[in-house]
Amino acid sequence: MSGSDRPSASTAHAISPDSGEHWSAPGAWPVADGVHRIPLPLPMDGLRAVNVYVIEGADGLTLIDGGWAITEGREALDAGLRLLGVGFGDIARFLVTHVHRDHYTLASVLGKEYGAEVSLGADERATLESALNSDGARSRDGWLLRDAGAADLVERWQAMTREAIDPDHWRLPDHWLDGDQRLEVSGRTLDAVHTPGHTRGHFVFADRAAGMLFAGDHVLPTITPSIGFEPAPVVSPLGDFMASLTKVRGLPDLRLLPAHGPVADSTHARIDQLMAHHEERLARCLEALRAGRRTAREVAEALPWTRREHAFSSLDLFNSTLAVLETKAHLEVLAARGDAGRAETGDGVLFTPR
Repeated sequence: MSGSDRPSASTAHAISPDSGEHWSAPGAWPVADGVHRIPLPLPMDGLRAVNVYVIEGADGLTLIDGGWAITEGREALDAGLRLLGVGFGDIARFLVTHVHRDHYTLASVLGKEYGAEVSLGADERATLESALNSDGARSRDGWLLRDAGAADLVERWQAMTREAIDPDHWRLPDHWLDGDQRLEVSGRTLDAVHTPGHTRGHFVFADRAAGMLFAGDHVLPTITPSIGFEPAPVVSPLGDFMASLTKVRGLPDLRLLPAHGPVADSTHARIDQLMAHHEERLARCLEALRAGRRTAREVAEALPWTRREHAFSSLDLFNSTLAVLETKAHLEVLAARGDAGRAETGDGVLFTPR
């Protein structure tokens, strides 16, 4: 969500070349022979929609991601499939890029109802089990924020998330994807590539023969994915993310089929932009440390946020929480590079410039 990345168009205004319309416009838009993009609405202003990709094959439909298990999302997926002359019963499998609810929950529900196999990255297990234990998830959120020097956000955040997760929307998948592997699905060969960063178990799916990358939230065309916010945290989520970007940059230059935003021509071009963006954010974080800021919360307050470079004080609770944790992820990379010192104290983790 960081603010230095200035794309040519935001997700709220982008036109997708497969539809000629705003990328979130409902429909079943052809992106390749036998592959369609169905945008499903989301109950939030920022992201607007999530793209579900339908791959047709003799063995049934393969869906990349499933959407959020809300009535509007289910109805939009049903309508999109009907445009293709198929329905929920024709879905053979879901390949879910990561565990976030706007990607996983509708796949989980429909998989259970219709017998479709649901696959998810093995490293999402801890986060998924945490989601099934909402009290444990809130406890972990609390110490994450305290470590970031944002103890004042804990009570409000936990109050906002106190409502129990609907158990009907969450379950373990039928199949765990463990490590990079090649999948034969719907008459296509997909390279399943583990790309931790946005979440620890994120996967992308590369169809090299067709020149396409089903990128989930790993590579988005007009925004940067959130980093550092998950119930089962890792030591350096930004370090993982940048390493995963480098890994995908090593693949051929593919057409970008993102989970949010319009279809784009070049994975390489967008990855280069994302890497440059995070290097700029790292430099800004180091500047804030040199100016005397010490905690992730203090550094976040010194940085601009979102594409419009809003002040931290103008962010709502959800986005200010994301901002603090993303800033901590940047500071951890500075510490790992030797550009900052790191000390754990009762007031959170303190960073100093070197």
